[in-house]
Amino acid sequence: MAAFEPKDPGYRAAAVAMFERQPAMHTLGIVIVRLAPGEAELAMLHSSALTQQNGFVHAGIITAGLDNACGVAAFTLMPAEADILTVEFKTTLLAPARGERFVFKAEVVKPGRTLTFCEAKAFAEHDGKTSLIATMTGTLMAMLPRAVAAHQRPRPPHGGN
Repeated sequence: MAAFEPKDPGYRAAAVAMFERQPAMHTLGIVIVRLAPGEAELAMLHSSALTQQNGFVHAGIITAGLDNACGVAAFTLMPAEADILTVEFKTTLLAPARGERFVFKAEVVKPGRTLTFCEAKAFAEHDGKTSLIATMTGTLMAMLPRAVAAHQRPRPPHGGN
């Protein structure tokens, strides 16, 4: 993976603060395990409250963990004044989500001024083994304040219609 330089020297604190403002992550028990510029690792423990009819953790829960890992990874490279929003993702479920602990690892593939493309993998830890259970590709958008966004856009030439 390429080494990325964060635009915000306080990226770590900003990413943690953004993550902590998400009640959904608290509800799911997902926590940040590791952060680096363009990378994030999240984890959660198994909870029977998050399972589907066969006892596996629900695919929507795994997808939420992957999406958030992508979001945190992308956010580490955004300017201090940015917020973030997912605009697209694709999840591939490779195996049932059975395990005691689940890990979501994401990395930025291509950062951009507005859109950032990420890839992520979900792993299940079960009986001392780690298994890949899902992958995701996602596109995330930097939400900049209007004044900042307007300043970054090229202005049309003056004069004429």
